Amino acid sequence: MSSNQSHASRLISHLLLLVVTFGTVAPVNNAARLQQTPRQRTVTTAPRSTAPAPTPKPTPQTPQTQTPTTQAPAQQTSTPTSTQTGAPLTPKPTTLTTPVAPVTNPASNGVSTPTAQPVAAPQTLEELRARIQERFAQPPFAASHLAAKIVSLDTGRTLFEQNASKWLQPASNMKLYTVAAALDRLSPDYRFTTSVYALARPDAAGTVRGDLIVYGRGDPTFAIRFTGGTTDYYQAIDELAARVVTAGVRRVEGDLIGDESYFAGGPLAPGWEWDDLQWYYGAEVSALSVNDNAVDIVVKPGLRAGDPCGITVGPLTPFVTIVDRTVTGPHGSPRQLSINRPLGSNVIEVGGSMPLDAAQFTASVAVTRPAMLFAAMLRTALERQGVKITGPTRTIDARARAAAPLPIGSLVEVANRQSPPLGVIAAQILKPSQNLYTELVLRALGKMAGSDPTLASDEAGIEAVRIFLTGAGIDPNSVVMIDGSGLSRGNLVTAEATLGLLTFMSRHRYANAFRDALPIAGVDGTLRTRMRNTTAAGNARAKTGTLSTSTTLSGYVTSAAGERLAFSLMVNNPPRETDPRAAFTDAITVLLASFAGRS
Repeated sequence: MSSNQSHASRLISHLLLLVVTFGTVAPVNNAARLQQTPRQRTVTTAPRSTAPAPTPKPTPQTPQTQTPTTQAPAQQTSTPTSTQTGAPLTPKPTTLTTPVAPVTNPASNGVSTPTAQPVAAPQTLEELRARIQERFAQPPFAASHLAAKIVSLDTGRTLFEQNASKWLQPASNMKLYTVAAALDRLSPDYRFTTSVYALARPDAAGTVRGDLIVYGRGDPTFAIRFTGGTTDYYQAIDELAARVVTAGVRRVEGDLIGDESYFAGGPLAPGWEWDDLQWYYGAEVSALSVNDNAVDIVVKPGLRAGDPCGITVGPLTPFVTIVDRTVTGPHGSPRQLSINRPLGSNVIEVGGSMPLDAAQFTASVAVTRPAMLFAAMLRTALERQGVKITGPTRTIDARARAAAPLPIGSLVEVANRQSPPLGVIAAQILKPSQNLYTELVLRALGKMAGSDPTLASDEAGIEAVRIFLTGAGIDPNSVVMIDGSGLSRGNLVTAEATLGLLTFMSRHRYANAFRDALPIAGVDGTLRTRMRNTTAAGNARAKTGTLSTSTTLSGYVTSAAGERLAFSLMVNNPPRETDPRAAFTDAITVLLASFAGRS
């Protein structure tokens, strides 16, 4: 597929998504909405260092019984309020009946499967192949599309392959391609830099005359995943603010501008589904990103039945408004909570009931226009440290910046903050299967290594991945890459291509950085609860992937005979039951780990 063909196919996919998305929205009855007057009460926001620790954002498989409310991005110039005179377009709210529902990542796989039972070790290659073939022939997968390729990294011999040249949806296995290309082209030592600029340095009184501009380059690490276990949402922002103060800034006679123009293109990739966009795993992509471009909402029962529930939101910001429609139910009553963020809005409605004896419920809800959230938090941090800003807070994107150019070279850098190295970020991408970070890395790759400056940043990143694949000896036309994370259902790869990638990276100069970023079976990441008490536990390092239509597992494992193996296992249109989906890939991985023969 040529670059032009790839661009055309992405455009067609995006247009079809818009037709499907906006063609299914029912008209909203404004009068009916206004009759549902919420209680007017204050919702608690999480303080800086005393916020309740949010439940770690898990990445279980996509629930099949609910349709989350989502939204399309919209340009918004002011902080939303809890009363709306014109109701925004909104699909049906989600009813949440299980604690992990709203923090599900369908482009990853953290499925908790029953602990695998010890299996008799295959003694010969023929026995291994027969045992794997038995898995392929299981009745639950009769209607599924299955593919696999397994190769010895020591001998180069193929132990097993089936449908290895067939295109299938990779889900989060697509992250392997993005991370490998980024490590190759940028190196594990690459760091993102976020800069604060002014027209001139502060004068003797500490006054900056003109706007103060925070210029983002896609750093994903303004997030509590990188704060060493603390729950201070402002820690990284405070570091940047402190450096501004250290530079002598005490007063800004101008605006605070969040400049996200480093990345060209839209905040969402083609093929991202409406159902994904409300939750953190479908968050908008911005060169200024903070807290995974989401807010963490914690709901607890009230003191008595009939009381409203207690709602805590972090980070602390006026940028998001919570409308509370909750009630506490009696002991033993069902929990039926709903969370709804209307299209293009940062007003989040929390409704329904939870019993007195229920545990707290945590959800991470994506925000629209995350650059504004970043800028608003930075303003709060600066003001806490004594900086007075006379003008408003606003943002500017690539399109607006093109209409009003302001060359960075004409500005003075007042302060900056560098991210941890890419090798650290890679582990925070692959182990928990973090979509936003992958998309940020893809766009940074496009900016740094893309061959066509006229492309949108994500398209330039995809082109850079194709160039990398060619250099790795992998046919780039065997990979249809629509996004960097695997969230798009338009991505297609072959097991053979993924196996080629794994083989290439196993002998790459950054092989250790790539391998160390992968989840370890039974130990961490999305494999933490899988393959425990088996020969694969602590041994297999592999990337999971799950969409409602796809389950994948690709990585490395060492056999009982000490042979290093690489494998790629793919299932499309899998059974809807939870157990067979991951159990299929896990069982084959355990067989490989226990294999006592040689290739």
